[in-house]
Amino acid sequence: MLILRDAQTRDLPGLRKLARVLNSVNLPDDERALAAIVDRSIRSFTGRIADPLRRHYVFVAESPRTGRLVGTSMVIAQHGTRESPCTFFDVSVREHYSSTLDRHFRHQVLSIGYHFDGPTEIGGLVVHPRLRGAPEKPGKQLAMVRFLYMAAFPERFRETVLAELMPPLTRDGRSAFWEAFGRRFTGLDYQTADKQSRENKEFIQQLFPPFDVYTTLLPAGVQRLLGTVGPKTRPIERLLSRIGFRFVDRIDPFDGGPHYECRLADVSLVRAHRTAPLAAAPLDLARTARARAGAGRGSPDRAAAGPPLEQLVARLGERGLSRFRAVRTPARLGPDGLRLPAAASAALGARPGDLLHLVPFDLP
Repeated sequence: MLILRDAQTRDLPGLRKLARVLNSVNLPDDERALAAIVDRSIRSFTGRIADPLRRHYVFVAESPRTGRLVGTSMVIAQHGTRESPCTFFDVSVREHYSSTLDRHFRHQVLSIGYHFDGPTEIGGLVVHPRLRGAPEKPGKQLAMVRFLYMAAFPERFRETVLAELMPPLTRDGRSAFWEAFGRRFTGLDYQTADKQSRENKEFIQQLFPPFDVYTTLLPAGVQRLLGTVGPKTRPIERLLSRIGFRFVDRIDPFDGGPHYECRLADVSLVRAHRTAPLAAAPLDLARTARARAGAGRGSPDRAAAGPPLEQLVARLGERGLSRFRAVRTPARLGPDGLRLPAAASAALGARPGDLLHLVPFDLP
């Protein structure tokens, strides 16, 4: 069992190790920047940032046996403001025809755009390389826990949720699109431009061409990669597609990665969100297994033999430092409340009667 919770200052060394896996805008391999991100997250969870749309939430997955972080993910309540707009390229197609030559062409066109009152963004999803594909599915848990939190507090987030997915990069971590386009207009390499954008994106607005760009002018290899998802990002693309996200014909101006969006209210996980008090009686998995075996032999107690369902269950509160804790666990919802294994209740720090939030782990 992994514990999913809000990030704390003590997590900085573990987050720094994870940042070395994916040195990105949301999770930079920079000690000072990471400290600022965690501080902002703590103030967001505790409500010390008054405006909900200025809050950033960082979640971590912790192994309770070792205390080590195995992954992290993030929610940015609003990505795109007047001070720091969300920048993108709209992707469209233009057709041209010459009757004189009887030639017809369809050209892909990029048009720069900005959100000054932008959507909520999910990002910063990183899992330790040794645990990718592990039976616990830490990546899936970290991806889903963000929607569990947003479902519990929808008023704190924008109507639309954005996911900027990573495209294929070169072996040394460079973007072919940036090298062919962005570098020519800024004079910066990809890593430097990415780092600069964490502080201020003004240089993009001032130096990128304000007119439409025909991708026909780019190398054929670069054209093929625009709007595609890198191999390491395909699992999250599949998950997002299953819960309602779609490519919205926009790409990132730095790396050409696709933008996926969905209305928060339309995300299937959010629609499946439920609340229930913790039942006094724990869920006895051994007894459940015996009951199922009995039902298979013709036992009349078929109702008791129904299998518990895998759920992502969270407790929200103010006990101790943590303001949010969640676990993946078998659970059974009944008239007496939500029954959980004793170990899951202990991991959540939940007592009978506490209100719990849950979404199905098997995607609806």
